[in-house]
Amino acid sequence: MTADELKEECFTMREALLPFERLYDMAHHLPMSLPMETNANLMLAFRHLEDCRMRLGKVIQALDGGTSVYKR
Repeated sequence: MTADELKEECFTMREALLPFERLYDMAHHLPMSLPMETNANLMLAFRHLEDCRMRLGKVIQALDGGTSVYKR
């Protein structure tokens, strides 16, 4: 895999994670009757996905010689 192919794959994976940001909204609209652990685990899942997107961005940044790329 070339650096350009890797960069494109990272862009694709970052985009694929965007729909999962709904987890954040879901965690804030849960019925109070659910166990508290439910909300906590949804929030942790969201944070891990958010971190994954950031790390993929750091891969792209490194491949671009350190240039920050927030949006494509």
